[in-house]
Amino acid sequence: MSRSTTLLRLLLPPTLIALGLTIFTRSFFLSRTSFDHRSSCATGAAGSLLKDALGMHDDEIKFLRDNGLLSDYLRRDDHHRNVTGINNKGCWVPRKVDSMAIIVIDALRFDFARDHLPLSVGSRLFPDNNGQNNKKSRGFSKLYQFVADPPTVTMQRLKGLTTGGLPTFADITGSFGGASIEEDSWLEQLNKSPWEHRMMHNMNNKPQIAFVGDDTWIDLFPTQFDDSHPYPSFNTRDLDTVDNGCLLHLPRILDRIAGLKTSNDPTTTTAPLFELMVAHFLGVDHVGHTYGPKNPHMEKKLQQMDNMLSSTLDKIDNAPEKSCIIALVLGDHGMTEDGNHGGGTSEEVNAGLFVHFSPGCNAREGYDQRIDGREIGSESTQAFDSIHQIDLVPTISFLLGLPIPYANIGGLVTAILPTPSASSSTPYIATLLALNAAQVWTYLHTYSQTSRDLPQGRLLELKELLDSAAALYRGAIFQSRKEEKSDILQDNAYHDSTEFRQACGLFKIFLAESTGLGKQVWTQFNEHGMMIGICILFFAWILANPLWNRDVRKQMGMIFCCLGTKKFDDCHSTGSSRSNVNDAVNGASLDQFARSLQSFYLLEVAASIISMTFYSGVLTFGNSYIEHEREIVTFFLAILCLLVFRRWYYVSNRNATTASVSTYLPVLVILCSRIHDVFVTGHGLDPSIRLHPSHNALFFLTSLAMLLALRLRWFGATHIFSVSKLIDALMIVCLACSWWEKRIRDHSRNGHEFARASMLFLITGMLHSAYSIANELTSKVNDNQVRRSWELLRHSRLILFRVMVFLVIVTGPSTASTAVMILVQCAALSQMMMQSKGHTKIDSTVMAAMWRLLFRQVFFATNHHCSFNRLHFTAAFVATDTFQFHIAGFSLFMNTFGWELLGTTLLLLTSRFATTFNTADNKNAPSRVWDWFCFYQCTETLTSCISVSAMKRHCEYPYQLAAILTSAV
Repeated sequence: MSRSTTLLRLLLPPTLIALGLTIFTRSFFLSRTSFDHRSSCATGAAGSLLKDALGMHDDEIKFLRDNGLLSDYLRRDDHHRNVTGINNKGCWVPRKVDSMAIIVIDALRFDFARDHLPLSVGSRLFPDNNGQNNKKSRGFSKLYQFVADPPTVTMQRLKGLTTGGLPTFADITGSFGGASIEEDSWLEQLNKSPWEHRMMHNMNNKPQIAFVGDDTWIDLFPTQFDDSHPYPSFNTRDLDTVDNGCLLHLPRILDRIAGLKTSNDPTTTTAPLFELMVAHFLGVDHVGHTYGPKNPHMEKKLQQMDNMLSSTLDKIDNAPEKSCIIALVLGDHGMTEDGNHGGGTSEEVNAGLFVHFSPGCNAREGYDQRIDGREIGSESTQAFDSIHQIDLVPTISFLLGLPIPYANIGGLVTAILPTPSASSSTPYIATLLALNAAQVWTYLHTYSQTSRDLPQGRLLELKELLDSAAALYRGAIFQSRKEEKSDILQDNAYHDSTEFRQACGLFKIFLAESTGLGKQVWTQFNEHGMMIGICILFFAWILANPLWNRDVRKQMGMIFCCLGTKKFDDCHSTGSSRSNVNDAVNGASLDQFARSLQSFYLLEVAASIISMTFYSGVLTFGNSYIEHEREIVTFFLAILCLLVFRRWYYVSNRNATTASVSTYLPVLVILCSRIHDVFVTGHGLDPSIRLHPSHNALFFLTSLAMLLALRLRWFGATHIFSVSKLIDALMIVCLACSWWEKRIRDHSRNGHEFARASMLFLITGMLHSAYSIANELTSKVNDNQVRRSWELLRHSRLILFRVMVFLVIVTGPSTASTAVMILVQCAALSQMMMQSKGHTKIDSTVMAAMWRLLFRQVFFATNHHCSFNRLHFTAAFVATDTFQFHIAGFSLFMNTFGWELLGTTLLLLTSRFATTFNTADNKNAPSRVWDWFCFYQCTETLTSCISVSAMKRHCEYPYQLAAILTSAV
């Protein structure tokens, strides 16, 4: 085979794999098309929307305006109307609140709000439990389960909470870098819509918007806030900086909330008032990431939040009787029992929403129960009961008198609206739902004109449902107009008819169905592109198959022949076949020993093929496999190692000799894995936590000492004292000092300086090794190829050792023990591969399987998993408290995928250099190990893509995304 052909065979498969994965991922991770359209606050905007979407007539629109249900008419001519007592301030409908306070407690799980906030939430939900509650007037409060859509990461949730859209996993990178929102949002509407048109009371100055807390809001809305105080949010070990900043500015901001004080109040400030304040606390989320939800730190943090909320709500309760102020206390997502989030489990998506009205809002328990859709069946009732986060968007918009953001697909939450009198609540809510439905239909219709994502059949069904609701709504208006003309209605009372109620139910069903369609469509995939990507990957898989090698084909043919016939003699009729068989059994005579040895050997090969077929192929088609992959990988690795040990031990007994140390190398691999699983925990967590034995100073100092000893013993130079050894010794000592400082309760000593020093020595050592390799390649003093290869291998392994130390730095103290055990396991497998000959020969399929399973097991052993909520964000802050995107991104990437990349590179070096050192009769065996290893990985990549394509409607998104990213890496 020519050199060019060989090079083509080597480069073509990885090139095709990269191309296939690129096409597949671009087709799989579709993003929703964004529009620059904006809803309008212009005169007549609401009426035009109802006419265009619902087919309403001018006289019907006029009736709604004359009765105060719409407020989009020309406001400078308000005095011409004879209707009195009607608030006409609002872009589409009359504004309902003077001001709004949104308090986001990051990762506020529903049970946290229900059970752990007794002073603020508990005392208002259950006032009879405390006699003091009756001494002062308190507004109306209610607690809801607030359902988020995955991905449950803060930036995506804030996008959904402000635009009403469904951020996709294609937007996930924005959570780590920051990207402003380009679509319409209620925050932009609040900032840009004419303030004179939507204020409930006369004001001389334009009201302002205040913000304090998580700087993610400023990343999304860099110009929308008039008074902003952002604090960095990525350092999850910092439990108090953001919260203390919020507590510092919150009293001042509350004093300037519109409607909180009367103009006669001597403490009233002359500065512009705030019609909206947003405070985003991060402490609960950071405690969860650092300590978990059941740690005393969480109780302390929740108590702090409870005290803050209690004082804030007390101020709102003391607002003047004519003022209506609403406070929304909400969590953007929940958290798992280990304190993480990002996926779609019930613990992650179920946050809390606590709604509190000041006494002047006249909100009351049970007003929303008047309209529950019972007139048209239980389906409508279920639509009313469900509160998703995007449903808050139209609700906030109506409360503040704003247009609904153009791309919203959320449905109004009627329970959060302070309604007019009981007799007029039904027409009022029906009008709001009609506007909401008209806005959603306008967006879906516009989207369908520019994209083929929306199925036309579903759109027709939605249109029919909307038309039915509109017909009922218009019929109810017609009946009300008729009774109004006949003077049946008195004192501007509205007609609370069954038609209005039925229209409400149909509008809610339409909105729920529209939201469901949006979730379905924006989790749809480019089937054609995915199939092209899979076909390219399949072609690459064929080219990467080791069976293209003639010797491999002969060997595998003999193995399957023997497995099929169970007769050693009958499987081989040629001298070449006999020679290959003799490689397996070292020319042993076909006595009982040889037959037993052959059976052991074939069983190992069969077990490796079956294990890797299930691991890389069959098992990828189930979520349960992904959830339990760690246990499966450990089990398969243990099985293969035990089978090899069984044969080696049998050979040593047969030869009537004492088993050598090398006989127990497979057992050593298993033992290290089990010890690690049982005793080493706390990966990715800060040493200051003190919750894990491996964070104990004695534990990690001993592990670092062992790591240094292995460095000097296995990676040392020929002389005792060398610059390389000194550099690595200082690197490990500085790392030990860094971890020691982080355990000190003096927070002014955070170990960052020592961590930076360790990294500096690491970089110096890498440069020294690179110089040594370059010097070895260019040196002409000694042309001995074997010696040069050995030196290159030694320096290359030393570079990998230093890369491993970097992984230890960014993963935490637990990883010191992990690194020691991984070194021992890799050394054991390397020795097994190097001495694989004669009776102790290990087939390439078995050796490659053990390497692949070991590297995968390390991924899970370091507390990683195929879900976003297991990312170790602390990796970005091992040497600094300041978030730097590129450095933090590289550290997080290496923390997550570095162990597998490191192991793969080690196997590549070992297999290539072992080919140089091995004897002629076993020269190509190490390179075949690498070929089979790549084939296993290629198989896993292909089957992962096929499985997520086949199960895309049933798998959890985080698992799908993580599976493909892991395969790609």
